[in-house]
Amino acid sequence: MKNPYLPLPMKLVKNFTETEDKLIHTFTLQYLSEEDEKSFSYMPGQFAEVCVFGKGEAPFGIASSPTEPGFLKFSVAKVGVVSTALHLMEEGTIVGVRGPLGNYYPVEEFKGKNVVIIGGGFAFTTLRSLATYMLHPDRRGDYGDITVIYGARNPGLLLYKEELAAWEKSPDINLITTIDRAVDGWTGRVGFIPAVTEEVAPSSDNAYAIICGPPVMIKFTMPVLEKLGFPPERIIMSLENRMKCGIGMCGRCNVGGKYVCKDGPVFTRAQLNELPNEY
Repeated sequence: MKNPYLPLPMKLVKNFTETEDKLIHTFTLQYLSEEDEKSFSYMPGQFAEVCVFGKGEAPFGIASSPTEPGFLKFSVAKVGVVSTALHLMEEGTIVGVRGPLGNYYPVEEFKGKNVVIIGGGFAFTTLRSLATYMLHPDRRGDYGDITVIYGARNPGLLLYKEELAAWEKSPDINLITTIDRAVDGWTGRVGFIPAVTEEVAPSSDNAYAIICGPPVMIKFTMPVLEKLGFPPERIIMSLENRMKCGIGMCGRCNVGGKYVCKDGPVFTRAQLNELPNEY
């Protein structure tokens, strides 16, 4: 059993400015050996601790998919010491990665079902992992219709723009993008995610809904999903924003009797209904 405190060394091979405000960068980390890659077996929805030596570590959802071998991808907002150090880091630098940590989206339960993915702004990272996983040619036939509803305040804050453009042209996925207010040149929808979700009205028949985003977005989207007929056990949420140590030692992520980093971060709405409203 590997030491959960010991980070895996990885090389930063790409530091990409993801958004127009330059506050979110996407980092591509390369394994140093095949053995290291085999030791890091993960699934969509899991997270990892990224260590900047001499600065500290911080938890981030894994944005890459297990179907993309050879590297890990993280999209990081510049908010603290570790994230700032990452934003300034030169390609070729060695960082540490602890993980994978937490549970993951129940992709086996999704088989034979329609899947509705709802994401807001920066919180699209693990949702990108999930969509990429299900769209892989070896797995696409396992799932029904895949609908993605993704929004941000303005077009410049949408992540993964090249992939979004490819998804718009793909018959394998139904992508709906939206921004809060109209701007020149925008051809997608305009409106907040809860309202757009109600307009699109994805069917709850034989379907799961997966939602990740700012708390206020989730708060107002949840009644929409309930109105559309999604039962609590088929609404999937992620509480990854509560992470700290990642292994249940610090207690920062405790909600009722659950440690989000170990029992989650992925929960059904039914599971969360049994916990104190502290998340």
